[in-house]
Amino acid sequence: MSDKTPAQLASTSADAVRALIHATFASPQAEWEFPGDAYSVVGGLSELARMLPQALDQIARHVEQLHTAGHIRSDRGGDGAGEVADALRALEFAAADAGQLSSRLETVHSALGPLAYKY
Repeated sequence: MSDKTPAQLASTSADAVRALIHATFASPQAEWEFPGDAYSVVGGLSELARMLPQALDQIARHVEQLHTAGHIRSDRGGDGAGEVADALRALEFAAADAGQLSSRLETVHSALGPLAYKY
Protein backbone atom coordinates (compact mmCIF):
# COMPACT_ATOMS: atom_id res chain seq x y z
CA MET A 1 0.00 0.00 0.00
CA SER A 2 1.06 3.55 -0.62
CA ASP A 3 1.11 6.36 1.90
CA LYS A 4 -0.18 8.67 -0.85
CA THR A 5 -3.82 9.39 -1.61
CA PRO A 6 -5.41 8.26 -4.89
CA ALA A 7 -5.37 11.88 -6.11
CA GLN A 8 -1.65 12.22 -5.31
CA LEU A 9 -0.88 8.97 -7.10
CA ALA A 10 -2.82 10.08 -10.19
CA SER A 11 -0.90 13.38 -10.17
CA THR A 12 2.39 11.48 -9.86
CA SER A 13 1.37 9.34 -12.85
CA ALA A 14 0.64 12.46 -14.91
CA ASP A 15 4.03 13.89 -13.90
CA ALA A 16 5.71 10.67 -15.04
CA VAL A 17 4.02 10.82 -18.45
CA ARG A 18 5.00 14.50 -18.77
CA ALA A 19 8.61 13.55 -18.01
CA LEU A 20 8.38 10.76 -20.60
CA ILE A 21 7.22 13.27 -23.21
CA HIS A 22 10.24 15.45 -22.46
CA ALA A 23 12.62 12.47 -22.45
CA THR A 24 11.44 11.23 -25.85
CA PHE A 25 11.51 14.66 -27.50
CA ALA A 26 15.22 14.68 -28.31
CA SER A 27 16.52 11.89 -30.48
CA PRO A 28 18.97 10.23 -30.40
CA GLN A 29 20.17 10.41 -26.83
CA ALA A 30 21.42 7.96 -24.24
CA GLU A 31 18.86 5.20 -23.65
CA TRP A 32 16.76 6.55 -26.55
CA GLU A 33 18.63 5.57 -29.68
CA PHE A 34 17.57 2.06 -30.65
CA PRO A 35 14.28 0.46 -31.78
CA GLY A 36 14.38 -1.62 -28.60
CA ASP A 37 14.12 1.60 -26.59
CA ALA A 38 10.82 2.41 -28.31
CA TYR A 39 9.69 -1.19 -27.75
CA SER A 40 10.41 -0.89 -24.01
CA VAL A 41 8.65 2.47 -23.66
CA VAL A 42 5.56 1.23 -25.49
CA GLY A 43 5.59 -1.87 -23.30
CA GLY A 44 5.46 0.32 -20.21
CA LEU A 45 2.68 2.45 -21.66
CA SER A 46 0.79 -0.71 -22.58
CA GLU A 47 1.05 -1.90 -18.99
CA LEU A 48 -0.25 1.47 -17.78
CA ALA A 49 -3.18 1.38 -20.20
CA ARG A 50 -4.03 -2.21 -19.19
CA MET A 51 -4.59 -1.02 -15.61
CA LEU A 52 -6.65 2.09 -16.41
CA PRO A 53 -10.01 0.32 -16.87
CA GLN A 54 -9.80 -1.21 -13.39
CA ALA A 55 -8.83 2.13 -11.85
CA LEU A 56 -11.75 3.85 -13.58
CA ASP A 57 -14.15 1.09 -12.52
CA GLN A 58 -13.03 1.48 -8.92
CA ILE A 59 -13.55 5.26 -9.11
CA ALA A 60 -17.06 4.63 -10.40
CA ARG A 61 -17.75 2.19 -7.57
CA HIS A 62 -16.54 4.78 -5.04
CA VAL A 63 -18.85 7.48 -6.43
CA GLU A 64 -21.76 5.04 -6.59
CA GLN A 65 -21.24 3.95 -2.98
CA LEU A 66 -21.08 7.57 -1.80
CA HIS A 67 -24.30 8.32 -3.65
CA THR A 68 -26.08 5.21 -2.35
CA ALA A 69 -25.08 6.14 1.22
CA GLY A 70 -26.53 9.62 0.73
CA HIS A 71 -23.18 11.41 0.88
CA ILE A 72 -23.42 13.27 -2.43
CA ARG A 73 -25.23 16.46 -3.25
CA SER A 74 -24.98 18.72 -6.26
CA ASP A 75 -23.61 22.25 -6.21
CA ARG A 76 -26.36 22.89 -8.75
CA GLY A 77 -28.97 21.90 -6.19
CA GLY A 78 -30.59 18.61 -5.32
CA ASP A 79 -29.19 15.22 -4.48
CA GLY A 80 -26.87 14.98 -7.48
CA ALA A 81 -28.57 11.88 -8.90
CA GLY A 82 -28.39 13.21 -12.45
CA GLU A 83 -24.79 14.31 -12.10
CA VAL A 84 -23.84 10.95 -10.56
CA ALA A 85 -25.52 9.12 -13.45
CA ASP A 86 -23.65 11.31 -15.95
CA ALA A 87 -20.33 10.74 -14.16
CA LEU A 88 -20.86 6.97 -13.98
CA ARG A 89 -21.75 6.80 -17.67
CA ALA A 90 -18.66 8.89 -18.56
CA LEU A 91 -16.44 6.66 -16.41
CA GLU A 92 -17.85 3.59 -18.15
CA PHE A 93 -17.05 5.08 -21.58
CA ALA A 94 -13.56 6.11 -20.41
CA ALA A 95 -12.87 2.59 -19.12
CA ALA A 96 -13.94 1.13 -22.48
CA ASP A 97 -11.75 3.65 -24.33
CA ALA A 98 -8.81 2.79 -22.07
CA GLY A 99 -9.35 -0.88 -22.88
CA GLN A 100 -9.19 -0.05 -26.59
CA LEU A 101 -6.03 2.01 -26.01
CA SER A 102 -4.49 -0.94 -24.20
CA SER A 103 -5.30 -3.22 -27.12
CA ARG A 104 -3.82 -0.75 -29.63
CA LEU A 105 -0.66 -0.36 -27.58
CA GLU A 106 -0.25 -4.14 -27.44
CA THR A 107 -0.47 -4.15 -31.25
CA VAL A 108 2.17 -1.41 -31.46
CA HIS A 109 4.37 -3.30 -28.99
CA SER A 110 4.14 -6.44 -31.11
CA ALA A 111 4.87 -4.47 -34.29
CA LEU A 112 8.01 -2.95 -32.74
CA GLY A 113 9.25 -6.33 -31.50
CA PRO A 114 11.12 -7.51 -34.60
CA LEU A 115 12.82 -4.15 -35.29
CA ALA A 116 16.56 -3.94 -34.77
CA TYR A 117 19.17 -1.24 -35.19
CA LYS A 118 21.21 -1.40 -38.39
CA TYR A 119 24.86 -0.41 -37.92
